[in-house]
Amino acid sequence: MLSLKKSLNILKKTDALLEGHFVLSSGLHSPKYIQCAKLLSFPNLADKICKSLANKIKKNFKKIDLILAPAMGGVIIGYEIGKILKKETIFCERVNGKFTLRRGFSIKKEARVLIIEDVITTGKSSLECVKLIKKSNARLVGFASIIDRSTKKSLKIKNKIVSHLKIDVPSYNLKNIPKSLKSIPITTPGSRFIK
Repeated sequence: MLSLKKSLNILKKTDALLEGHFVLSSGLHSPKYIQCAKLLSFPNLADKICKSLANKIKKNFKKIDLILAPAMGGVIIGYEIGKILKKETIFCERVNGKFTLRRGFSIKKEARVLIIEDVITTGKSSLECVKLIKKSNARLVGFASIIDRSTKKSLKIKNKIVSHLKIDVPSYNLKNIPKSLKSIPITTPGSRFIK
């Protein structure tokens, strides 16, 4: 498996892990920003992390029939892990704000389903996927992600999460931003890539 040091180097090299002062989509401020789409835009580097995650999944989940990924973030990682594990992989997407199976995708009754995301923070998207599994009378095997950046306080998932990396990404509301972070100008994620 890929070491923590090598994994972090890949994330930084691909700009999937940035450091500075960011305002997250939640409105919270953070000294770190994670964007796995940047990692996945370098397939040769992402492959190393995907293979490492696939090994962890094999060790933790013995029987998987289907991989389900939420769109958008989980689509590519779901495909890559499905390819490595030789498992059928589908994705769900939002229709009127609610995850739905489209494009002829379905979950067979009693299928053992693994949910895969790129990053898990609260687990909200994953839990929405669980509803689709239950509706199909299938069984949830568990959850997997490239990065688990959840905290005990933020995580809504009670099941075990298998991740390639567990990264602590502190976040602060406007009232409690530490002085060290206040002194760094706010960076808009992706702005450094605009030419």
